[in-house]
Amino acid sequence: MSDVTRLLDAAAAGDRRAAADLLPLVYDELRTLAAARMAGEGPGHTLDPTALVHEAYLRLTGRQSFESRSHFLRAAAEAMRRILVDHARARAAGKRGGRRQRVPLDDAARWADSPDHLLDLDDALARLAAEEPRKAELVVLRFFGGMSTPEAAAALGVSVPTAERWWAFARAWLFADLAGG
Repeated sequence: MSDVTRLLDAAAAGDRRAAADLLPLVYDELRTLAAARMAGEGPGHTLDPTALVHEAYLRLTGRQSFESRSHFLRAAAEAMRRILVDHARARAAGKRGGRRQRVPLDDAARWADSPDHLLDLDDALARLAAEEPRKAELVVLRFFGGMSTPEAAAALGVSVPTAERWWAFARAWLFADLAGG
């Protein structure tokens, strides 16, 4: 059992010292994930990669047990997604009404420029997860977790060709959903 897995188990059991010891071991990976995700955010965003890492870490430690470092990183990617979506919802709260517009998912970076786009993507991703949960998880790992296809394939325990097929399917599905078709 790796140090990270041992510390994750201890933190889930309520050991505050284990949670404190865990952060230095996973911080660089979490920071890389957060920086990749935040790179596309527009200017004036009130979150930065460090704040995103800390918020995700606080949401994860002590709440559940993790099977491995990979499982923890998958959960961290999902936590970062939730944080960014919650943040976008809060920013868009005053912008209710017919101001939303649908934009195709052909370039992930375009989605970071508006809270409305992120909310549309999150809604579409929830619909995809209802039909194809593993493919939706791949989208979360790639888009919100900043993972490459081989990294996401390893995290999901599937082959790279399978992950590539799932990615192509998910992108097409999301494009059709976001385009209103």
